[in-house]
Amino acid sequence: MKPERAEAVALNCLTWLIGNDELRDVFMGAAGLSEAELRRRAGDPELLASVLDFILMDDAWVVACCDGNSWSYETVMQARTALPGGVQVHWT
Repeated sequence: MKPERAEAVALNCLTWLIGNDELRDVFMGAAGLSEAELRRRAGDPELLASVLDFILMDDAWVVACCDGNSWSYETVMQARTALPGGVQVHWT
């Protein structure tokens, strides 16, 4: 996935996350973000990567986000690998 597409996926994930009252508050608390800072940094690739990292913490969140966007369940991980810090390390 190209970085431009990954950012678009991540923005959709952010929209999904913001629409989920319970998860939004958990994410913002964990990230230490205020509402104003979240709005200001919404297009920042590093923030978008953290949104994907957060969603990837729970399979149920991945499934719900992908279902809500009509994506395959691999889409979030594919987008994550295309954003800063997303290179997967293979130890073998």
